[in-house]
Amino acid sequence: MLKKVLTWAAPITLLGSVLLSTASLAEEKSILVQSTTSTANSGLYDYLLPKFTAETGIKVNVVAVGTGQAIKNAQNGDGDVLLVHAKPAEEKFVAEGWGVERFDVMYNDFIIVGPPSDPAKVAGTRDAVAALKAIAASRSLFASRGDNSGTNKKEIALWKEAGIDPKTGSGDWYRETGSGMGATLNASVGMGAYTLTDRGTWISFKNKSDYRIAVEGDKGLFNQYGVILVNPARHPNVKQAEGQAFIDWILGDQGQSAIASYQLDGQQLFFPNAKK
Repeated sequence: MLKKVLTWAAPITLLGSVLLSTASLAEEKSILVQSTTSTANSGLYDYLLPKFTAETGIKVNVVAVGTGQAIKNAQNGDGDVLLVHAKPAEEKFVAEGWGVERFDVMYNDFIIVGPPSDPAKVAGTRDAVAALKAIAASRSLFASRGDNSGTNKKEIALWKEAGIDPKTGSGDWYRETGSGMGATLNASVGMGAYTLTDRGTWISFKNKSDYRIAVEGDKGLFNQYGVILVNPARHPNVKQAEGQAFIDWILGDQGQSAIASYQLDGQQLFFPNAKK
């Protein structure tokens, strides 16, 4: 009889450990944020998210892809919160019922960077459209992300404003990388091409070599970021309470102050502008 008791004791103890472990995992609160490579490459999330988790106990997992892909992922229900930078696409996401409501979070700006030789003679100018016209006219190399990201959407809009279809130079002076911002900057430096980048990624980029900012200060290069809760009415798996807690925090005083205080090399990368 004693042997039988001992024989069953071990499995019961093991089962108890499994149940405790499962209960512990169930208690852990977490959300999935679909976001951009620019916010991830800049190091912003590494700075912000531990502060949010420390205050709320909610862990944040981030999928960093181009804005277009992030929106598509959120439409598929793969995420609780969307934080990207392509306002027309974000507003369409909400209008079609995929998101609950869109809020401004922060902004910075886009810049055109290029080689010191400046073959298109655009360095020091402030007109992005005129600069793209000069790049195309001189057939100077230009590296595009070509990935439907927020940065790529802005670039395409600028080319359209310039009245130029850069695809006619595809494979020649116009090179599409199909990659994130960091990889595209690396490719640009490697081939001596101009490219459009967000300032946050540029400041944090470690492989600048002798590259420099060629064009900045154009009002048309404004770069707004927005945050949206994925609609739980469309996707019941959305963690509404936890996702809303993240949105409330990042739009509130603590989140906005944390965004403002994030700097690299003495430079502020993002500027909070949530409406109070």
